[in-house]
Amino acid sequence: MRRVVTGTWRGWREATEEALYGPSGFYRGPEGPAGHFRTSVHASPLFAAAVARLLCRVDEALGRPAELAFVDMAAGRGELVTGVLAALPAEVASRARGYAVERADRPAGLDHRIEWLAQPPKGITGLLFANEWLDNVPVDVAQVDATGVPRLVLVRDDDGAERLGEPVAGVAAEWLRRWWPLAPEEAPFPGTPSEEAPFEGARAEIGLPRDTAWASAVASVDRGLAVAVDYTHFAAARPPFGTLTGFREGRETVPVPDGSCDITAHVALDACALPGGRVVTQRAALRALGVSGARPALTLAATDPTAYVRALAGAGEAAELTATGGLGDFGWLLQSVGIPNPMIDGLLADDPLADGLLVDVPDHEEQ
Repeated sequence: MRRVVTGTWRGWREATEEALYGPSGFYRGPEGPAGHFRTSVHASPLFAAAVARLLCRVDEALGRPAELAFVDMAAGRGELVTGVLAALPAEVASRARGYAVERADRPAGLDHRIEWLAQPPKGITGLLFANEWLDNVPVDVAQVDATGVPRLVLVRDDDGAERLGEPVAGVAAEWLRRWWPLAPEEAPFPGTPSEEAPFEGARAEIGLPRDTAWASAVASVDRGLAVAVDYTHFAAARPPFGTLTGFREGRETVPVPDGSCDITAHVALDACALPGGRVVTQRAALRALGVSGARPALTLAATDPTAYVRALAGAGEAAELTATGGLGDFGWLLQSVGIPNPMIDGLLADDPLADGLLVDVPDHEEQ
């Protein structure tokens, strides 16, 4: 059922919250996210298999606990958690417990072993995995006016029209100064562009709600690893006009907060990261977890044509997951809790392809 719109002017955060998660919001629809856009989970079962291997690494680092949790944040219709549990070795699967965290209703026919929750369980031991969750945590948008002042952008829910509201103030202004400066004197890190004055129309998405959401999710992990996978950008190269956009039926569209489309924006993962967090590309992470786009040997075509076709299809799927300019450029924010980070160690020690792909996250206070 289409959400009733009123032509009300509101900030993008409030408007998006209602449009996506309200009683008749976009994510309440029966088709789920897969009906409108393609994530790594939907692109190939290789992704779930790689996450299962990561869960096994976490299991080893934890000393093989009696109960091993896998928490799938923004689970959609449970595709990832279902695939991960199915891909685990029998001994690990016998101790694994799956949790799907999603605001939509539990889908019919989901494996009874998977617990369906609105919030992540507390005190877990295992792996919390958030694939394309943070980009759908609603944020406000700021835009520089003609006098150089960043103001909140207001949006009308019936047609997506915008106008400028009050100047950004308080903790939102502090976040902008620290992580997405719109004035040269605010640039906080070496290498951040700071030579030109702010220009009228420059925009930024105020990512503070995402920082808070990520900190809360990590706090639910007693021991283990938390991973956030998303479109990302970093302090030294924020996009000058922001990234807010919409998706409907597989196509990018103008974002209108009427419940008819997804509304998303790339994530400042460096701002989300807690002390000790590190970001790698999805390309490096998946290669370290055994996902390779290498073509099978042609000799296999002669000896086992069926196996060759299967291997060729798998190579194509792996290439999509790791592609430059596509899914491979996604960031993986790795946050270890009480154990050595199994992904960082593996990338540095075992995977030469990851060399140079680690992104340093500036130290900052707990958020």
